[in-house]
Amino acid sequence: MTAPRALPAPHACPLDLGGRTALVTGAAGGIGRACALRLAAAGAKVRAVDRDASGLEALAEQGRDLAGTVEPHVLDLTDLDAAELAAAGTDVLVNNAGLQLVRPIEEFPPDVFHTVLTVMLEAPFRLIRGALPHMYGQGWGRIVNVSSVHGLRASAYKSAYVAAKHGLEGLSKTTALEGAPHGVTSNCVNPAYVRTPLVEKQLADQAQAHGIPEERVLSEVLLQDSAVKRLIEPEEVAEAVAYLCAPQASFVTGTSLVLDGGWTAH
Repeated sequence: MTAPRALPAPHACPLDLGGRTALVTGAAGGIGRACALRLAAAGAKVRAVDRDASGLEALAEQGRDLAGTVEPHVLDLTDLDAAELAAAGTDVLVNNAGLQLVRPIEEFPPDVFHTVLTVMLEAPFRLIRGALPHMYGQGWGRIVNVSSVHGLRASAYKSAYVAAKHGLEGLSKTTALEGAPHGVTSNCVNPAYVRTPLVEKQLADQAQAHGIPEERVLSEVLLQDSAVKRLIEPEEVAEAVAYLCAPQASFVTGTSLVLDGGWTAH
């Protein structure tokens, strides 16, 4: 895989988050890093949440000269009480953190299934729960849940991930219905495979599960159902997140913004 390519600045969605506080989970790399930098560039004070302390330090250094700030917040999202507390006072919440294991159901470790659901579904619930009182109090808030094409379609060997993302879709819609009278929107962003370490790390697992060489996984598994035969860049997902935080998207809530290269057109 080639190195990620940042989108040129002229294509950025106009967005001013000056004076706003944003929280991004899984911010040390991939989509989360791109989202944290994008929101900080728009002037937000970003709480960058991850359990990877060194990755957060590198992110903070990268964001040093942006209009807003990036503040590292080391946190393991399996500590649900701490997650809820961390979300207090936030104006923008981006639930992004995730993990993946590719195994047939009969071989899938129950403890890993539990951890995936905790980090990718229960933690977003607790973060939303922690963020809503402040959002409701000021009559404005933006919740963006980084879902996946797997929130809309299933793939074999990903029982925990697919279950978590489908659950996140329902949580997001419920939040939208409850938040609408208070000026709070809640939406999902649904990318197909993104050029991230999470995707790169699953190539060997996918090869074993499907019984093919690792070099064939990208074309024959990951991109098989996509009409656009490339991986999405993290910056493209971050731009969709930025749009959902912009004034132009104030009427967009309870829906899924699909960035799947035509996958769900089948």
